[in-house]
Amino acid sequence: MTPFTTDTTASRTGRISKTSAYYAAFIVLGLMAAILGPTLPDLAENTGSLLSEISFLFVARSLGYMLGSLFLGRLYDRFPGHRVGVGVLVVAAATLFIVPLVPLLWLLTAVLFVLGLAEGTLDLGANIMLVWVHGKEVGPYMNGLHFFFGVGAFLSPIIAAQAILISGSITWAYWLLALLALPLAVWFWRLPSPVREASDQGGETGSQNTLMIALIAFFFFLYVGAESSFGGWIFTYTLETGLSEAQLAALLTSAFWGALTVGRLLSVPLAARIRPRWLIFGDLLGCALSLVIILLFPDRLVTIWIGTLGAGLAMASIFPTTLTLAERNMTVTGKVTGWFFVGAGAGGMVLPWVIGQLFERVGPTVMMIAIFSNVILAVAVFAGILWSTKRTVKQLSSS
Repeated sequence: MTPFTTDTTASRTGRISKTSAYYAAFIVLGLMAAILGPTLPDLAENTGSLLSEISFLFVARSLGYMLGSLFLGRLYDRFPGHRVGVGVLVVAAATLFIVPLVPLLWLLTAVLFVLGLAEGTLDLGANIMLVWVHGKEVGPYMNGLHFFFGVGAFLSPIIAAQAILISGSITWAYWLLALLALPLAVWFWRLPSPVREASDQGGETGSQNTLMIALIAFFFFLYVGAESSFGGWIFTYTLETGLSEAQLAALLTSAFWGALTVGRLLSVPLAARIRPRWLIFGDLLGCALSLVIILLFPDRLVTIWIGTLGAGLAMASIFPTTLTLAERNMTVTGKVTGWFFVGAGAGGMVLPWVIGQLFERVGPTVMMIAIFSNVILAVAVFAGILWSTKRTVKQLSSS
């Protein structure tokens, strides 16, 4: 009994250590994801660019994220996962260090593209390796993983605001994030990499669930587009509407990511009691209602706060709950997950860029109108996903 107990204890300790490392990685990811919005005006000033021009950074970063998820994520199938993670974290730290020092927009765009590559590779890797560590019991751990992303995203604007207040520039905001990534790289280096279990579910996924994969990828495109746009533009929106100064606008950005974090924590017990489809539908409804409140009363700071907190809470569980819905209705492989992340990366690229092109021409309100339209379209796509799941169930029951 003693050897068995020792092995079990060691195995449990190893799982805890690896899970903790992935959670820490997602805190760093959250910090990196939310830093661009509050520093966008300063980056525009550094490069002598207009907001319509600087918004191309969202495109470059998301394109890198998308390509990293689709192509570089395959490195985890060929090499020890933690070694890949070390390389990605070092690259991320280097790019974060460079960002505030770049005076040319085209060069900054290239740097943000590389940062996106690192983010996408690390994001996909943490998700995949968490599944390899916990197998079929990954559900609650997956919710926890995305909760810690919200923790990082909540802290990021606060760190940026304090760094600007103390130093008078955004430089130390990016340098602090770069320094935080390096100890995590050391942690990954010291941990043995998880071993992927062989899948016995073969290639039936492609022919049977192509439509569902496409719909879910498009749904992620719309959701991440809405989340990235709100988190990335709410700072500038609040400044340009004259509703607050920079520090309060940064606090509002943190409030959005903080609400998203709290919502993901609340979604853990809710997911055990509510079916995924109803939880997602409620999230979409809450998100639309929050945006309507802002659109109806755009000149009142209190309604901006209410709408921001409501949107953060409502968006919180959409991503992990949709992954759960997918797992219950189809075979989710690494390849399929890669396509989901491509949809997410494309969403984070397109809508924030579109808003940037229209922000100065039409006015700040275009941001909320664009996000609201995105959410309404997401409702229609989600209805298509539910229809597709019913069709799949009928095909399986008749075969």
